[in-house]
Amino acid sequence: MTILKTLYTGVTGLTVHGEALGVVGDNVANVNTVGYKAERAVFADLLGRSMLAVDSPGSGVMLSKITRNFSQGTLLTTDSPTDLAINGKGFFICRGNVGGMNGNFYTRAGQFTLNTDGNLVNPAGMVVQGYLVNPSGTLDNQLGDLTIADSILPPRASTTAEITSNLDSASTVPPTFDPLAPGTTSNFSTALTVYDSLGAAHRVDVYFAKVSDNTWDWHALVDGGELAGGTAGVPQECGTGQLVFTSDGWLDQETVTAAPSFDFVGATAGQAIAFDFGDSITTDGGTGQSGSTQYAASNSIRSQDQDGYSTGELTAVGIENNGDVMAIYSNGEQRMVGQVALATFEAESELARAGENMWAETQDSGSARVGTPAAGSAGSVTSGALEQSTVDLAKEFVDMIAYQRGFQANSRTVSTADELYQEIVNLKR
Repeated sequence: MTILKTLYTGVTGLTVHGEALGVVGDNVANVNTVGYKAERAVFADLLGRSMLAVDSPGSGVMLSKITRNFSQGTLLTTDSPTDLAINGKGFFICRGNVGGMNGNFYTRAGQFTLNTDGNLVNPAGMVVQGYLVNPSGTLDNQLGDLTIADSILPPRASTTAEITSNLDSASTVPPTFDPLAPGTTSNFSTALTVYDSLGAAHRVDVYFAKVSDNTWDWHALVDGGELAGGTAGVPQECGTGQLVFTSDGWLDQETVTAAPSFDFVGATAGQAIAFDFGDSITTDGGTGQSGSTQYAASNSIRSQDQDGYSTGELTAVGIENNGDVMAIYSNGEQRMVGQVALATFEAESELARAGENMWAETQDSGSARVGTPAAGSAGSVTSGALEQSTVDLAKEFVDMIAYQRGFQANSRTVSTADELYQEIVNLKR
């Protein structure tokens, strides 16, 4: 090996160890960068001559590649439900501009918020991609901007009311039911809230009156002031029916004497609400035991529900482990409005860094395989959490020392070659 070659061999060592220190510095700088994947410098020797010259020395070292550690980062809990972390493989897909290029980019950093247009975006304003719910209530299969634009949930008029109770078999038969004196002409009552077509709430009182052994009538009453043409303070009957039980106390039949119809003031006239009291044997083909019963026990309500609701305003957003995006409204209703999409790659380590916590696909990484969280090879999504950097500071500092010593040793090679040149120059004296 000539002295000149020794000099340049030392230079390659200085160059590569300097670049390796740059990799360490990049890692240390990004120790708190969400979703950052630590990098590692890979060294490779340089041949001095042809591969056929087996006895020739090398020409130094080169930086062969910078590899990334795509292992799972620690998840840190946050107080924002739109902060997302991936537990497992995959990348969030964001559409926008990075470095002057428009398109889809990929990230593990889930610091997302809602912008003024209702889009789920990252800090750079790039829109998260996913699948939206179409008017029929099912998810589209076409990838698009994940938007939560419906800040108002329209009201829904009640159409069904379900009441399950126990009616005391030992009750006596009261006087004939009188809507103007329901309390003294019935055995038991309950109240539930229903909603008209405008979302206004109305109280409906349901009275139960025993007719004979194993037979009861029910009556649905509303204050007349809430009905068109009614008088405030005067109850008005809007529907009635009958319940028939077996000798075992099981619900056998449900019949409607007068179908419940409500003319609420200002709303759609003749609002029909179907009352259901359980899985009757004859009427519903059920067991008669899981709904209303007639046992020798006190009158009581087990459960009651109805399907209407008032107008609701968007108050929060929740995201499930499978990526389902739930809009939560002030009236207590929840609606799935979309689903977050994830992309996986055949060789994720071959993705290209694009900056701003983004990655771009390359020919070596393969094309993005887009799907939903917790399906196939894609991991699940954790809401209210962020994935931390995979940088190990202790390891980085050890590498820093090793590269520094390598740099110093190569500088000695250069200085030694310089001294040899000086000796050659001194031969002329």
